[in-house]
Amino acid sequence: MLQLNFIRENREITIAGLERKYFKGATEAVDKLLGLDKQRRDTQSELDATLSQSNTLAKQIGQLMKEGKKDNAEAAKAQTATLKVRSKALEESLKEVEEQLQATLVLLPNLPHESVPPGRTPEENVEVYTWGEKPSLPEGSKPHWDLIEQYDIIDFKLGTKITGAGFPVYKGKGARLQRAMIQFFLDQAVEAGYLEIQPPILINAESGFGTGQLPDKEGQMYHATADDLYLIPTAEVPITNLYRDVIVAENDLPIKNVGYTPCFRREAGSWGAHVRGLNRLHQFDKVEIVQVRKAEESYQALDEMAEHVKGLLQKLELPFRIIRLCGGDMGFTSALTFDFEVWSAAQARWLECSSVSNFETYQANRLKLRYKTEGKTQLLHTLNGSALALPRILAALLENNQTPEGIRIPKALVPYCGFEVIQ
Repeated sequence: MLQLNFIRENREITIAGLERKYFKGATEAVDKLLGLDKQRRDTQSELDATLSQSNTLAKQIGQLMKEGKKDNAEAAKAQTATLKVRSKALEESLKEVEEQLQATLVLLPNLPHESVPPGRTPEENVEVYTWGEKPSLPEGSKPHWDLIEQYDIIDFKLGTKITGAGFPVYKGKGARLQRAMIQFFLDQAVEAGYLEIQPPILINAESGFGTGQLPDKEGQMYHATADDLYLIPTAEVPITNLYRDVIVAENDLPIKNVGYTPCFRREAGSWGAHVRGLNRLHQFDKVEIVQVRKAEESYQALDEMAEHVKGLLQKLELPFRIIRLCGGDMGFTSALTFDFEVWSAAQARWLECSSVSNFETYQANRLKLRYKTEGKTQLLHTLNGSALALPRILAALLENNQTPEGIRIPKALVPYCGFEVIQ
């Protein structure tokens, strides 16, 4: 959530930032917000003055009675009663305008960092780094959705039978490879100084609001209505919410957490070849890294997190590229996002496998996540990144490493899964 005092002092900058994210009606939304803010402050001032006057009169009534000025005392009582009625009306008005102000404020997305390129669509994102050579596949090579049937390692039909489309069943070496990747990613993060967390996979509405999934993305989450709980779309949500309503001790910074969870996304309206097989699922596994940093350190931390993800992909021997997202393609809560994409040789296209983002104070303001320094309370910056999401990594591993003898497993994973080839 944007900070109201920043908007108040930087109207033009705020409007320009919202327009760079192609937020419709940016000027009208900001001016509506500032109008409500002025109404709130005016109402608060009048309420304070009314209460002060009422308190003053209450003190005078006793003195007037002592002095035998009964008529004056009665007049003061009548005036106090009128002021109480007025103060009650002002309190109700203040509550109403504060609710309107909050409801308007939470609809504004985060402002983009100055380095975010202009643009509205994925085609306008900027490639900033590439690594590895695209493999040349042998004749007769197959996409991963054919390979998983050939080697009987993932069964989509069974998943559809049990649950529905987009919920695969991993079997045999497919299941072992999933477990191997999860453990490898976790071990790499722990070696990099991250504290492992195993969070709940159901969250309440307060947690969804804290990281920005609510009220923006409720339609993308599975909602257990009987208990008003949501299945998490990413471990970012429960891990970041560990620090909701917390004033962090300065010597406890930086905070670096990693967690593995299954993730659940409705992905309503998705269809076509680009979402076939493992390309898009309703349930998938992911390892997430989260950092909480001081403002002056957060972009250095973002670079550090990007380097960590680069290292994972290099150890998996997967060609990849890094994309700096343009304003129109960025998430609602992000100030700057780098997407990582692996090359899918059989599909001959790039597949997104990670997003690494800095949210600056946007989530922290919702979470009331702060620290004290020199007697002053400051909002912290939150960051997170996929390290990594498994489905498209697995798709690329299967496709890029297929040979006539079977599917070769990257050396880094062999100690974890216990086999070198899927045959």
